[in-house]
Amino acid sequence: MSAPHLPEWRPSSPSSWGAQDLSQLRQSQLRKVSAMPADHGVVIEEVESGWVGAIISVEASGGVAVVSLEDRRGKVRSFPLGHGFLHEGQPVELTPPTPRTAAPKPTRTASGSVAVHDAPARVARASRIWVEGTHDAELVEKVWGEDLRIEGIVVEPLHGADDLLGAIRAFRPGPQRRVGVLLDHLVPGSKESRIAREVMQQQGAHGNVAVLGHPYVDVWQAVKPHLLGFTRWPDIPRSQDIKVGTLQALGWPHANQRDIAHGWKRILAQVTSYADLEPSLLGRVEELIDFVTVEP
Repeated sequence: MSAPHLPEWRPSSPSSWGAQDLSQLRQSQLRKVSAMPADHGVVIEEVESGWVGAIISVEASGGVAVVSLEDRRGKVRSFPLGHGFLHEGQPVELTPPTPRTAAPKPTRTASGSVAVHDAPARVARASRIWVEGTHDAELVEKVWGEDLRIEGIVVEPLHGADDLLGAIRAFRPGPQRRVGVLLDHLVPGSKESRIAREVMQQQGAHGNVAVLGHPYVDVWQAVKPHLLGFTRWPDIPRSQDIKVGTLQALGWPHANQRDIAHGWKRILAQVTSYADLEPSLLGRVEELIDFVTVEP
């Protein structure tokens, strides 16, 4: 006996559904997507473009909340906050990041000194601390900035040590106008050591100028390498730019100045206190601060 013939079943066309049916379907789909705060550092995939990156910021742009994702090569793209994202393969709706609760005020500054809360910055003294470049100045600011503002000391980049002698002569240091200079690669036989000797031989330098330094070719190397996941900084030939060579050896982007700036920000972001720096830099900076703040 043959089986009875059954009519072929076809799904109904969405065009035949009522508005209420479509609304219920959409609500059912949305309920399957979990809401997730767009917290800093969480890795997210944007579905339409396939872009995968860590959340680095959530900002308003043209009245719309936008989340920025940084991929493993350091490139950044931004997308509207909301639906259309995956987290660990699951669809999520990105919502504003988790509000941060107010942290208790620290009892120590990043340099390890006792914190003085709500103290106004002192009017800048005539004395100065000079460092070789912008990166040196940013590192000193991050660790010692709070202390320096209380003391009224300004840190200025020289953009190289070659014209230090001329800068000292133009500054005309004296008992009320001291200069503390921090040089890279201040080791016997280096160009920097020769410059330091010439500066200290100038009239008026004794007691009013201090030239100190660390042994590293670049201040990047004064940041403890374990903070970035490696055991030691790479050795770069003298014939190659130290920053470009370092980025290349680490496998980071290094094609242009923008890559160098991004690499430095990545390094600087890991520094939170004096404990993240090598002692050979710490001691020299502390000595310079003492030198330019001592009362004559």
